Amino acid sequence: MAGFELIKRMFGDHGERRAAPRSGEPKEACILVVDDSPTIRAVLGKMLAQNRHVVLKAADGESALEIARTERPDLVFLDIVMPGMSGFAVLRALRHDLLTRDIPIVMISGNLQATEQFYVQRFGADDFMKKPFGRSEVFARIDNLTRSGRLVVRQRAETERIPAEPEPSAAEHAAIPDIAMPDPHDMVMPPAGQD
Repeated sequence: MAGFELIKRMFGDHGERRAAPRSGEPKEACILVVDDSPTIRAVLGKMLAQNRHVVLKAADGESALEIARTERPDLVFLDIVMPGMSGFAVLRALRHDLLTRDIPIVMISGNLQATEQFYVQRFGADDFMKKPFGRSEVFARIDNLTRSGRLVVRQRAETERIPAEPEPSAAEHAAIPDIAMPDPHDMVMPPAGQD
């Protein structure tokens, strides 16, 4: 397989060209972070903003759907276990909507049972990330999606520029941990019948 890649590089690949490189991290991607934990939103937001990505945040599934439909982010990090509308329900809704069905989605959870459920009921997510996670894990997911051609940063017109969230103060920024740990409520499964 490595030989085939070398030949393609030497003679060029005349197949479909993508707007983003197949390797390396895309710059200034618009990324939606959906998690009911303010800590997870802050930690993941900090990691992504440090690499010059525009970060949008949603604390629940309903807000996530609204933001995804109006802003059309380039990537979504989506928690599985949330009160109200679960991550699986949000995933299904995003995949059934013409505006959002092609957005790459990385599911995240600290719940072992939810992790197993994700692999059993794979509703079309592109990847999975288990809590706790650190910076290298987050950017490995982004790199994998970029290399596979799934993550392509959409060029936005000036009128369509997404305002970034206000920068936290130096003290607030220093208080945000570098590793995202699961919240205690992530450790229990939702009651039967909810997904």
